[in-house]
Amino acid sequence: MSLTSPQIRQAAALCVALSICALLIVPGNFPGLSGDARLTLAVFALATCAWIGTPIDDTYIALGAGLALTVTGVISSETLFGTLGDSTVWLLICAFVLAAAVARTGLAGRAAAFLVSGARSVRQLAHLTTAALVVTAFAVPATSGRAALALPVFLALAKVLADRKRLVVMLALLFPTVILLSAVATLIGAGAHLITVSVLWEATGNRVGFTQWLLIGLPLAVASSHLAAEVVLLTTTRRADRRGPVRITADDIQRHSENPVTGPWSSAESRCLMLLATVVALWCSEPLHQVPPAIVALIGAIVASSPALGTVHLKDALKTVPWSLLLFMAATMAMGVALANSGAAKWLVAGLPVDVEPWLFLALVIAVSTAAHLVLQSRSARSSVLVPLVIAAAVGAGVNPVAAALASTAAAGFCHTLPASAKPVTLFAEIPGTPTYTSHDLLRLSAVLAPLTAALVLLFALAVWPLLGVPVLKP
Repeated sequence: MSLTSPQIRQAAALCVALSICALLIVPGNFPGLSGDARLTLAVFALATCAWIGTPIDDTYIALGAGLALTVTGVISSETLFGTLGDSTVWLLICAFVLAAAVARTGLAGRAAAFLVSGARSVRQLAHLTTAALVVTAFAVPATSGRAALALPVFLALAKVLADRKRLVVMLALLFPTVILLSAVATLIGAGAHLITVSVLWEATGNRVGFTQWLLIGLPLAVASSHLAAEVVLLTTTRRADRRGPVRITADDIQRHSENPVTGPWSSAESRCLMLLATVVALWCSEPLHQVPPAIVALIGAIVASSPALGTVHLKDALKTVPWSLLLFMAATMAMGVALANSGAAKWLVAGLPVDVEPWLFLALVIAVSTAAHLVLQSRSARSSVLVPLVIAAAVGAGVNPVAAALASTAAAGFCHTLPASAKPVTLFAEIPGTPTYTSHDLLRLSAVLAPLTAALVLLFALAVWPLLGVPVLKP
C-alpha cells in the first residue's frame, strides 16, 4: 500500500515534532534552557508541525496548545482567558457588526459602481478598483470578509466585460491581490495584526494603537496595492488588451447586481454611510479625544444594530463574526506570550549573529516573513510563530523591536503563490461560469511581486517609518 503525498507530509511533520520534543525532554541537552522554556518549545514544535502537516483545524490546534501551556503552568489561566477580553478582540467583534450593517444596505456596490464608472481605460479601471478595495479595509475587518463583500462586485464587472476574457482574468487576480496587500492599512485588517500588537505589548511594553498603525500602514498599503495593480496588468494582459477603451456605466453594473447601485439613496444607506464615516473619523482622531478605538467601535455597533437607527439586527450581525478566528487569535496570543515570557524566544535567537547591519537584519526578517506562507498557510499562525522570535532577535541586534515586528507582519501579508495560500486567493480561483486565473498565473505573478513587495516593505522600514516615529535602531 503506497502512501499519498498528504500522508507522507503528516508523517514527516509528526517525526520532526517528536524528535524536537525528545531532544528537549532529555535533561542534559540545552543546559541554558529553563523548564518552562523547554515546555513552551515542545508545545510550539507540536503545534507548528500540526499546522503544517495535518488537516486538523488550526483553531483546534491553537486551543490545544494554549491549554497545554496553561495546564503545565507556563502561563496562568488568567493569561489564556484574558486574551479574549483584550480590547483589540472587542474592536474586531464590533467591526464585524459594522461590516454586516454595510453589507446589508448594499452601500459597497454603490460605491464601487461610482468609482469604476469613471474608468476610460484598462489601466484606470485597475487603479480605480484598487483604490476602492483599499478603502474597504476601513469598513470590513479581516481579508476573508472583504473578499466575500467584493465578490458580487467582481461578478458584476465580469458579466459587463464578458467579451474581454483577459480583462476578467486580470480583475479576478487583482481583487484578492489588493485585498491581501492592503490589509496592512488598518489594525483590524487582519487577525495577525492584533497578535503582533499583543506580543509587542507583552514583550516590550510598547503599545501600537489604531492611529499609529494607520499612520504607518496606510501609506504602505496604498503604495503596495497600486504597485501590485501594475504588476497584475503586465503579467495577465497584453498590450492590445490594455489599449482598448473601457466604458462601464452604473447602469451596466445595475443590470448584474441584486442591490441598487443607481438612483436616489435610501435612508438606510445614508445613515450607514454617516455612521461609518463618523466611526472612521473618531478612530483616526484618537489622540485628540482619547476615546479608545474599541469603545468607538462598540458605540458604532450598538447604533448600527439599534431598532431606530440601525440597518441590521444584532443577532444577525453577530452571526457574521468569525468566532473560530477569534478563538484562534486568543490562543495564539497566549502562545506568543509564553514564548516571550518563558525565555524560549530569547534562547532560540541567542545563537544568531548580532553584529549585522540594521538594514541587513530587517532584510532577512522581511525575506523570511515573505516566504513563510509556503510553510504556514494561516497568516495568524505565522505571526504567532515569527513575531516573538523577531522581537527577541531585534533586541539582541540593537534594532527597534517595533520596527522589526511591523516589518515582519507587513511582509507576511504576501501570500499569493498558490491557490491555497490564502482564503481570498482560493475564493476568486474557483468561480463557476466565470473565467479566472490558474496556478500558472499565480506563480508568474508571485515571481515578480514577491521581491517587489519585500523591497517596498524594507524601503518603508528604513526610510519612511523613521519619519513617522518608528526608528530603525532601538531607542
